[in-house]
Amino acid sequence: MDELTANYAGAFDGHLRPGRKAALLIVDVVVAYLDPASNLYAQAEPALASNERLLAAARAAGVPVVFTNVEYQAGGADGGYFYRKVPALKAFLKGSPMGAFPDTLQPDANDIVVTKQYASAFFGTSLAATLHSMGVDTLFITGFSTSGCVRASALDALQYGFIPFVVKDACADRHPGPHEANLFDLQAKYAEVVDEAEALLLIGSI
Repeated sequence: MDELTANYAGAFDGHLRPGRKAALLIVDVVVAYLDPASNLYAQAEPALASNERLLAAARAAGVPVVFTNVEYQAGGADGGYFYRKVPALKAFLKGSPMGAFPDTLQPDANDIVVTKQYASAFFGTSLAATLHSMGVDTLFITGFSTSGCVRASALDALQYGFIPFVVKDACADRHPGPHEANLFDLQAKYAEVVDEAEALLLIGSI
């Protein structure tokens, strides 16, 4: 890791600061990643607990909250090649209990829920326009999986003009290798990667 960090130094070691108004973006924290019987199970229980604490802090601070989930029509016709490429996405056919939010992390009437068919929370959705209209310029991003929908959403957040802060304790993947590699790359190129404690401090100060 020291050799890798040295290799990136001077080229990929910039930093971003929070803007004036933040939102919490909880990406696909659904049963499929939390049920050991699921093909997508990611041993994500500690990350779920972190999301619960971040959600409570965001609501206490009046920070807007966005939940995303994934849902496909019968046969996955609206999932295109992504649905064909990843057989496990069948877990998200409309009506499947695997696509539900867990009991301990439920959106309320004031939260925004974005239903998507692809990895990024922004692709094919109105999320960017909604957040811009609210004056949001900073996103705290959590969820599952780190190497998939979290990474895609963080990259698109940057490209749509938001400052992305990925909360590593509140993200999970099915293996530590992709999880850590993608956090490293996100920090180097596209986002700020912070731990839960730092995120809680920032949420409380914006």
